[in-house]
Amino acid sequence: MSSRRNSPNPRVAAILLRALGVWVILMAAESLHGAARTLFLAPRIGDFRARQIAVFTGSIIILAIVTRSIRWIAPTSTRDRLSVGFLWLGLTLAFEMLFGRFVIGAPWERIASDYNLAEGGLLPIGLLVLALSPLIAEKMRGLK
Repeated sequence: MSSRRNSPNPRVAAILLRALGVWVILMAAESLHGAARTLFLAPRIGDFRARQIAVFTGSIIILAIVTRSIRWIAPTSTRDRLSVGFLWLGLTLAFEMLFGRFVIGAPWERIASDYNLAEGGLLPIGLLVLALSPLIAEKMRGLK
């Protein structure tokens, strides 16, 4: 076996490293978005309804950031774009669960309510937008 098979592809490693950097920006933006939701929107319309609305405004924030950064990330194929999107999805799910439970102290039932479409939780829609955002950004930027 050649050592080339076991060594990481420098192009892929660069894409993933840049994607990780953009994910940190996405989480910072979404954290500020969540704080604004809690401070300004939730007191007026209630926490659950504010979280529902925030899925859509958060999706707009995500698409704006990813559309601005997709060229810098430089994925060259649909597979690369999906890999980036699903990396972000996995990292975000871990962040949401850990931050919600251990930093905010939300009970698991409250966290799970955001994911339950049957009960009005719309977070799966936002997560789908996140996972597909590199592909959407590609279309929006007209990249090949």
